[in-house]
Amino acid sequence: MYTLFRKEISGFFSTLTGYIVIIVFLVINGLFTWVFPGAYNVLDSGYATLDTLFVIAPWVFLFLAPAVTMRMFADEKKSGTIELLYTRPLTDFQIIFAKYLAGLVLVLFSILPTLIYFYSVYKLGNPVGNIDTGGTWGSFIGLFFLAAIYVAIGVLSSSFTENQIVAFVLGMLLCFLLYIGFDYLSELSLFRSFDGFIINLGINEHYKSMSRGVIDSRDMVYFISVIAFFLLVTKTILHSRKW
Repeated sequence: MYTLFRKEISGFFSTLTGYIVIIVFLVINGLFTWVFPGAYNVLDSGYATLDTLFVIAPWVFLFLAPAVTMRMFADEKKSGTIELLYTRPLTDFQIIFAKYLAGLVLVLFSILPTLIYFYSVYKLGNPVGNIDTGGTWGSFIGLFFLAAIYVAIGVLSSSFTENQIVAFVLGMLLCFLLYIGFDYLSELSLFRSFDGFIINLGINEHYKSMSRGVIDSRDMVYFISVIAFFLLVTKTILHSRKW
């Protein structure tokens, strides 16, 4: 399993994929946070906060996470190496989990440099350190879990097809629906009587909860459960090839 994980990581960084994902994530968030004038700009807003990062990042990952994962199983199917992969002394879930962890590590590499943003805002505060540290760390944790779900969705999407573009579009669509789709669904008059339940099915509600700096066990259970669900569905899809 470790060998497959290492192979996936080296595959990311032996091409431009890994570097492009990290650079694009940092550049887009950096431009909105520090360069583009307006309410999102930290320097223009006059407040020591990283809210811009945590508002923009989920939308950036909406594209980047599927881009990272689209080739994981689709490329294996297209090249025929997936059959060779099954001959290794690994279970289906070990194969899936190794690929999932590789994608998750790449996402983590994208998030880690943004700690520089936190340090900068911390120093720019008046007085120094005038930033909601608890809320900021909660937002970082929430962002990591949100990206972790996106990666799980991307891995599932890649298992459906041998076409990387189809896997990318499907992954992006599923990520969008799970992130914000339930919020829109709850606004329909048909679901007005249990809109709270529907909202809680989506990522956004739990992500916003963690962004307030409160690490609620219910939010943690939600994130872990959704990740496990998509990985198990991926296992079912791959296992169906043997039927």
